[in-house]
Amino acid sequence: MRAIRVDRLGKVEDLRLADIAPPVPGPGQLGVSVHAAGVNFADTLMVAGHYQETPEPPFTLGMELAGVVSPVGEGVDGFRPGDRVFAVTGHGAFADEAVVDAVSAYPIPDGLGMTAAAGFPVAYGTAHVGLAHRAGLKPGEVLVVTGAGGGVGLTAVEVGKALGATVIAAAGSDDKLAAARDRGADHLINYRTESLRDRIRELAGGADVVFDPVGGDAFGDCLRAVRPEGRILVVGFASGTIPKIPANILLVKNVDVIGFYWGAYAKLDPAVHRRSFAELTDLYG
Repeated sequence: MRAIRVDRLGKVEDLRLADIAPPVPGPGQLGVSVHAAGVNFADTLMVAGHYQETPEPPFTLGMELAGVVSPVGEGVDGFRPGDRVFAVTGHGAFADEAVVDAVSAYPIPDGLGMTAAAGFPVAYGTAHVGLAHRAGLKPGEVLVVTGAGGGVGLTAVEVGKALGATVIAAAGSDDKLAAARDRGADHLINYRTESLRDRIRELAGGADVVFDPVGGDAFGDCLRAVRPEGRILVVGFASGTIPKIPANILLVKNVDVIGFYWGAYAKLDPAVHRRSFAELTDLYG
């Protein structure tokens, strides 16, 4: 079968299309004929060896997929050959065939095509678990999403609106902000041309929850614009700069800074993912 392989850690340009033997599902696993696979920023981090869970090369790249169940491993209930599923793989999705843990596979809702389903798990899962489970976003609260033009940022805008928040989308270009507006953002901030801190205060008096996959200066501005007892969700550092947090601001404002790595729940508590995808499926329907 064909697969996109990482032979050595380094650059995306070093990826190789190879012909390898199809994987065989073991106990508790499913074989999946891959129809589409999602591409994530984290894939580029994995190629470079900077991701939290990077396997030793050689390996097949790809964190999520959609396809049709083929072989079913021993001890698997609830799936049978021919079922349409999306799944979180960690790696291995960029191939004609893949093996996934059954606990990380989910039926594709009716009306959701393979291409859309392949990009569903990581982005929407990250947004929903982060906002609903970790940050406890409530209806009527003000949510600020930085990096709102990216994949995870756009889904955070959508999920935040579905959870009843007023959403302020912040991004570095008008084109990205237009995409966030189309996904339901109530207010837009271009932090290349406007003060993020000042505009958050002007628009809403402050933020109750911040969803931040950017880090860097955006984090510092949001920390100073968050309301007392607000929560800042640390999702990633797309800016390339990991912020240093002045603890005195946390103290005087009673602010929570919440670390969040969505992928950890695959091992830490898979039920969190399953509950989240069940709720997301209801929201989709």
